[in-house]
Amino acid sequence: MQPSRLGVASRAALSEGGDLARNIAAFAPRSAQQELSVAIADAFESRSTLLAEAGTGTGKTFAYLVPALLSGLKTIVSTGTRALQDQLYHRDLPRVRDALGVGLKTALLKGRANYLCKYRTEQAKGEPRFTSREYAAQFQRIVSWSGRTRMGDLAELDALPEDSPLLPMVTSTAENCLGSECPMYGDCFVVQARQRAQAADLVVVNHHLLLADLALKQEGFGEILPGAQAFVVDEAHQLPELASQFFGEAVSARPLVELARDAIGECKNVTGALASLQVPARDLEQAVRGLRAAMDDLPVRATRRRAAELPAVEAALDTLEQALRTMQAALEPLRASAPGFDSCHARAKDFETKLKRWRGTPIAPVVEEIEDDEFTPKPRPAAAETEPEQTADAAEDAAPPAPDNSVLWYELTARGFRLSRTPLDVAGPLADHRERSRAAWVFTSATLAVGGHFQHYAQKLGLSEPKTLLAPSPFDWASQALLYLPPGLPDPVVRHYNQSMVDKLRPILEASGGRAFVLFASHRALRETAELLKGGPWPLFVQGEAPRHVLLERFRASGNGVLLGAASFREGVDVAGEALSVVVIDKLPFAAPDDPVFEARLDAIRRGGGNPFRDEQLPQAVIALKQGAGRLIRSETDRGVLVLCDPRLNTKSYGRTFLDSLPPLPRTRRIEDVADFFAGRPVVLESASSASDGEDYYYR
Repeated sequence: MQPSRLGVASRAALSEGGDLARNIAAFAPRSAQQELSVAIADAFESRSTLLAEAGTGTGKTFAYLVPALLSGLKTIVSTGTRALQDQLYHRDLPRVRDALGVGLKTALLKGRANYLCKYRTEQAKGEPRFTSREYAAQFQRIVSWSGRTRMGDLAELDALPEDSPLLPMVTSTAENCLGSECPMYGDCFVVQARQRAQAADLVVVNHHLLLADLALKQEGFGEILPGAQAFVVDEAHQLPELASQFFGEAVSARPLVELARDAIGECKNVTGALASLQVPARDLEQAVRGLRAAMDDLPVRATRRRAAELPAVEAALDTLEQALRTMQAALEPLRASAPGFDSCHARAKDFETKLKRWRGTPIAPVVEEIEDDEFTPKPRPAAAETEPEQTADAAEDAAPPAPDNSVLWYELTARGFRLSRTPLDVAGPLADHRERSRAAWVFTSATLAVGGHFQHYAQKLGLSEPKTLLAPSPFDWASQALLYLPPGLPDPVVRHYNQSMVDKLRPILEASGGRAFVLFASHRALRETAELLKGGPWPLFVQGEAPRHVLLERFRASGNGVLLGAASFREGVDVAGEALSVVVIDKLPFAAPDDPVFEARLDAIRRGGGNPFRDEQLPQAVIALKQGAGRLIRSETDRGVLVLCDPRLNTKSYGRTFLDSLPPLPRTRRIEDVADFFAGRPVVLESASSASDGEDYYYR
């Protein structure tokens, strides 16, 4: 198939002597990058859908920015995290735009929780909520910054932690925003950011904002993002799981407490309001605390049906519902006196409705005017992980889905709770929106394919026979890397597996001089290994002992450290160079049986005549393994050893699927080869690669 005109122009820009080579220092043309860019350009021209796996080092960011900037189409680029969003917008996009010499308007748009809310900041002044002098001082720094910032993006405040308790006090949510009724609406940073996005040719967003927009369209409300002709979804492997959260709904402890406190905060400007709201607000906070206390005897995460087994929990839910009704009644006569009271009344009503839905209580139909806005549910933490046989058995006990084919479940934190309704399948809503948009859609990541095929991911997105592309990494795997499969390990379910794994790990670390990530399928295994390695010759950095970014900085600075991490270290972590020379994965990362949504999804597959292990558990675990393995080689000069400890790679038939999904790493089972690799001696291997032979590119 001949490339489109945009494809030809994109290839030229990325080729030897092209615009990027001439104008960007250290840019190196790559054939895989050019093939990827042409495929993306063709999707843009034909308004079609492309799934593209681009191996680490391909240069996929430039590969999609070039056709996006040359096409002239209104384009939305969505990234996985806010950090990647900032990197793309502030570093990569300006470089490519300047190199191409195009003058297109660009904009950065984040969810409202990233922008200072002037109204709520003003309301928080003089509040007795600051629990320490440190927080009071931080608040004053925020107030000082608010007077000089142009964008109101809280990312400008380097010293403000992401989990600071001040953030809810100085930002708004979909529920508590006053919208056009706000007295500071004309100066609103969120409104200004959206206006810039409406006027831009290319808008950089993150998946949370993109999905919030799709969720609004699904509900028939307005849109946040401007109508686009092309969408590029980077780190696209995250999208299906995030989508299941956004097309569902939840009630959690913190927003309920914030409702009570916001109602009291509004009283300062309305005479007599405090007298009528003080008791209902206090009762609502007590009801939230009472429900959390009643749930103490429950598992940390389980289904609605499990929660219903405790009469104390049902009684606490009754109390919470009554507290929300009482709050509504107290707010009703105050609604006309201030927009804030009207907003609090709407929030109380919305929480009560969601709570009834979660409990399965019949709800009388109501007609309401709902202001266009985004939903802002919090992502569900990743579950611990275990073996596939256990997960399959646990799925037998999963709660039946709700009538709308969703699962009702809860999750507890140290002081809070989250009551969620999550759809089991988001393919339909995603497909409907894609078709209505009539836009080009490009989904790309380093980890989309399983065994060289895209069926699993395509099914998640509701795609039928999309165009696909496998663009391999440009690395010289034969000289840069080695895959070591330690022999003699017992089955991962045996009690002494961790001890055996550490025994195999020590000579590897001796050969490498530390410089290793050890990634675990469960936090229990991580803690046990930390104890076993304590006091060794290598500095030990253990997840949970400090924030992730702090651990990574300490690891890099150590020069010979060993970092022990769980699921969150499998992706979004980039340590190039000699500081990271070994990645160890203790077990195949099958999802744990304590995730109610996953259990229900497996059960739904079984009831539909499918095979839960083949159709869901195995593909998900392969993607997770690829993410972890991808931490090792990040550049053309990196060298390192990937260690896969799980003996099921050799003893189970599905082991081949994992190995075939990895890059073509030379493979060995001899620890002597690992020592020779790090010593720079020639290595004689038993196997040439970990992947099937085949062409470099698979494009169909």
